[in-house]
Amino acid sequence: VTGVVGRAELLSSIFFLAAFLSYTKSKGPDNTIVWTPIAVTVFLVAVATLCKEQGITVVGICCVYEVFIAQGYTLPVLLDTAVQILRGKGNIPFCMLQTLLKLIVLMFSTLLLVVVRVQVIQSQLPVFTRFDNPAAVSPSPARQLTFNYLLPVNAWLLLNPSELCCDWTMGTIPLVESLLDVRNVATLTFFSFLGSLIVFSLRYPGDSSKTVLMALCLIVLPFIPASNLFFPVGFVVAERVLYVPSMGFCILVAHGWRKLSNKSVLRKVSWVCLAVVLFTHALKTLHRNWDWESEYTLFMSALKVNKNNAKLWNNVGHALENEKNFERALQFFIQATQVQPDDIGAHMNVGRTYKNLNKTKEAEESYMIAKSLMPQIIPGKKYAARVAPNHLNVYINLANLIRANESRLEEADQLYRQAISMRPDFKQAYISRGELLLKMNKPLKAKEAYLRALELDRTNADLWYNLAIVYIELKDPTEALKNFNRALELNPAHKLALFNSALLMQESGDARLRPEAKQRLLHYVKEEPQDANGYFNLGMLAMDDKKDTEAEAWMKKAIRLQPNFRSALFNLALLYSQTAKELMALPVLEDLLRYYPDHTKGLILKGDILMNQKKDIVGAKMCFEKILELDPNNVQGKHNLCVVYFEERDLIKAEKCLVETLALAPHEEYIQRHLNIVRSKIASLSATEQSSLPADGTAAAAEKKKSFQNLKEMKNEQKTTQTTVDNKTGHSKNKKLAEKNSMDKETPKKSTKEIKDIEKKRVAALKRLEEIERILNGE
Repeated sequence: VTGVVGRAELLSSIFFLAAFLSYTKSKGPDNTIVWTPIAVTVFLVAVATLCKEQGITVVGICCVYEVFIAQGYTLPVLLDTAVQILRGKGNIPFCMLQTLLKLIVLMFSTLLLVVVRVQVIQSQLPVFTRFDNPAAVSPSPARQLTFNYLLPVNAWLLLNPSELCCDWTMGTIPLVESLLDVRNVATLTFFSFLGSLIVFSLRYPGDSSKTVLMALCLIVLPFIPASNLFFPVGFVVAERVLYVPSMGFCILVAHGWRKLSNKSVLRKVSWVCLAVVLFTHALKTLHRNWDWESEYTLFMSALKVNKNNAKLWNNVGHALENEKNFERALQFFIQATQVQPDDIGAHMNVGRTYKNLNKTKEAEESYMIAKSLMPQIIPGKKYAARVAPNHLNVYINLANLIRANESRLEEADQLYRQAISMRPDFKQAYISRGELLLKMNKPLKAKEAYLRALELDRTNADLWYNLAIVYIELKDPTEALKNFNRALELNPAHKLALFNSALLMQESGDARLRPEAKQRLLHYVKEEPQDANGYFNLGMLAMDDKKDTEAEAWMKKAIRLQPNFRSALFNLALLYSQTAKELMALPVLEDLLRYYPDHTKGLILKGDILMNQKKDIVGAKMCFEKILELDPNNVQGKHNLCVVYFEERDLIKAEKCLVETLALAPHEEYIQRHLNIVRSKIASLSATEQSSLPADGTAAAAEKKKSFQNLKEMKNEQKTTQTTVDNKTGHSKNKKLAEKNSMDKETPKKSTKEIKDIEKKRVAALKRLEEIERILNGE
């Protein structure tokens, strides 16, 4: 009775007893009717029925009490009175009419409750599988023989509760399939004993017979709904349904003990027996309490009683699975499949555990076995079959397993569609299929799947989020943002919707959306304080707003949480270089290149700083050469290396380098102009050497060096500016279908404002380039 269902039994029994006690006060002086207790009884019966259906059986106990206890009739008296009335030799006594009136009121209220209950279940009985109650789907006479045998089994549990089990479904009690089964003897013995008690209680007057009658009513009537005799139930035996019948059983035992104790010969023996019963049952209760310590101890205690119930083996496996003890859980799940080879759920449990153990091949084999046990499609034939809803997950689990293989995506899609065909309102199948279709680069079909799922459940924030991701794939950021907002309306703490909607606002380039994006990112970092991505993107927003100090603080926090955060390291260095703190950028770049030695943009930025700020030509040259080792066709790195050659006064090598660079980017005018300038200076230098004094040559060389230095700084500034813009969008998350994976690559997306900034800087750079060219050409 420590489970939720058991507590419902307890609650029902409280109102059950209260209704009966209230009815006992309905008889007034001179056998008059007191209606208030009857009204209270009807109300309490309704409440008891709401707690548990068998609460309605208290009406039958009230009727028996009214006829045989309150009015004192016996069965022979009632038969004689009925015979006299039918023969016309007498009238119905007034007291009997009053009794009939009370009984009619009780029966009418009961009928009304039954009608309401039938309406609640929509005139359909619950559907149970053959695993819940095997006898319910068995043919005759096994069904009738087994159901009747279950009655003495329950009686034995009341008489000798030594072997208790929390679950009696599936193969706990083998079917009684033949009249020659020895267990039929127990059934005959039970009915013989019960019949003799019923005859004694109804035939003879006296307190003893009345006590036995009320005890039998408390035993039999509350048990009838769970007896399988009128309609099948979802269990074979359930100890909880014996709670109210145990009251009648205790009355019967107490009455029998009192009869024995009144005899002087058996008085001492009866007291000894009572003491032994109380002591042993107290010990049993104490021991049983430890069985309920946890799920694992409870189901293990059940396995000591019954090893033929696959559900118990599965439940022990689930308990171990919750403790992440997958190896032991697998042993119990496999045993469940051996006890019940056709149990789909057991094979699914085996497959799931194999998957948790990263044994995908074995997991797929188990799922395939479970799938083979499902109703199969018969070509050209239509038929109906009942399938447990959770068993349809075998298609989902199998599809989720095999879709990790890129070559089997179509096969996974077929499984999702098969699940949907068997249950058109299977929401999870639509969600999983939508994820797969996105992976297959079919966003339009993914959109259809999510829209169908939303028809089934419009209050699911995850569905709106996934639909937003589809619109991102469809290049429709406006609709994506609407769906993100819808997800946040349903769940304001939806982490992925907060983060990705903020990124979408940031990437839109609309300055009006930045405050809201910042608020969402602040909410996100409150929910996920250990995720460096949130702080990084707050830094990106601050850079967009030209709040350099704030941006620096957010970047540093992101790096503290994730020291190898690629984009945070680069953009912090970039921030320093933009704010005239180039020397502070160098240690950050050193960290970046220690984690990512092939970070081309980091190498370019470091080379620029070394050449322009530190005047470390050798260090800059090493950076640019490293870039060309990684990517020989990198135009920017090669051009900057040409500048280094010129800085080293190697004009011939610089000319050759610029020729090679121009071959890589023939449409870049600045490379052609620089090549022309270098060639012009080579020619000019040659002419000067022939016609001028050495001092003049030195002055010309100095002028050349200064001019080309300006060219180099200008060009590096231009390239650095381009690098800044290229990396401004920074770090983002994989926005695919609620799976958050951290990425550390700079995204190439640029806002409209950023593009305008690039154009302005390019125009300024070109003007400076023209001035330098005029100086170098001697204009």
